[in-house]
Amino acid sequence: MEYLTPEEADQLFQIATHARDRFLVALLACTGERISEALGLRRQDMHLLSDSRMLGCRVEGPHVHVRRRANNANGALARSQFARVIPVTEDVAGLYADYQLERDEVPEAADCDMVFVNLFHAPLGQPMRYGTAKRLFDRLAKRTQLTARPHMLRHGAATAWVRAGVDEDVVQDLMGHISRSSLTPYLHASEADKRAAVELVAAGRRS
Repeated sequence: MEYLTPEEADQLFQIATHARDRFLVALLACTGERISEALGLRRQDMHLLSDSRMLGCRVEGPHVHVRRRANNANGALARSQFARVIPVTEDVAGLYADYQLERDEVPEAADCDMVFVNLFHAPLGQPMRYGTAKRLFDRLAKRTQLTARPHMLRHGAATAWVRAGVDEDVVQDLMGHISRSSLTPYLHASEADKRAAVELVAAGRRS
């Protein structure tokens, strides 16, 4: 499975023209969520203040709650049956605020409790479906000349965490995996990683 580097994810972000789309790209890149998990988010899942105790939540810092719900109108379903919390950056929280301003301009979206809704085509205000997200990524891919699919941001997030030295137990929890072996498909070696490995062994032989 291919993945998107942080630099490539930023290219998608920069080329996106709407606040909603920028937020979606940034959220997937930051959290490693599956697209089905992101599309299944409700407004009540977005705890983006530094202190969420007023919401009855003791988790510190901005974060999102990922929950499996079988009754989402758009059919989005979190794969894991276990709820989890994923921290997000203040930048992502700010992008959500920008998106809310854009969303408020579409009266039809006011009564929908789903986070991601249709703002630019009918049915306005209804929950965003996977097909809409895929078409968005197809457009971004064409404009950036990258191969880009939503799941590649999930792979990119896991790869970046591992390369940054994050403990695999933490990565496993962030990704919502029950078994550590489930991480294996998400660990990608770059060309630089492979070259460094070859040169390391060659240097040892020369010494």
